[in-house]
Amino acid sequence: MENSSMLEWAHLGVDYGIIGILILMSVASLTLFVERLMSYGSIRIEEYASKEELELDLGNNVSTIATIASNAPYVGLLGTVLGIMITFYSLGDVGAVDPKKIMTGLALALKATAMGLVVAIPAIVFYNILLRKMERLLTMWEIRSHKNQG
Repeated sequence: MENSSMLEWAHLGVDYGIIGILILMSVASLTLFVERLMSYGSIRIEEYASKEELELDLGNNVSTIATIASNAPYVGLLGTVLGIMITFYSLGDVGAVDPKKIMTGLALALKATAMGLVVAIPAIVFYNILLRKMERLLTMWEIRSHKNQG
């Protein structure tokens, strides 16, 4: 296989592989967010004997959303670094430096970082919304608990 063809395959692999992983992360965070919202809507706090039991049920999958939010920019950055490496390698192989080829390669590489941020920002918002809803439900449980004791 010729060197330029191999570089094309490497560039496509990095581009679609990283973007694919980021799309998967985005779909996962959205799915988990919707699942948690539906779950929170159906929770009956009066059925929980202890606050810890309620906390365990409320916290399911919330840390996964936080993990996606914190790691998506790094996955995007990995795609950018690999894309830049491939661009520089292909420039060194050609001999003559074409500014258009450099700019195109760098622009395509930076797309991965932008996608990482596009995934991370909504996931952080989802996480914060879920934390607030968890706090509200736990506070409601405490209020109910104190009324029943008094």
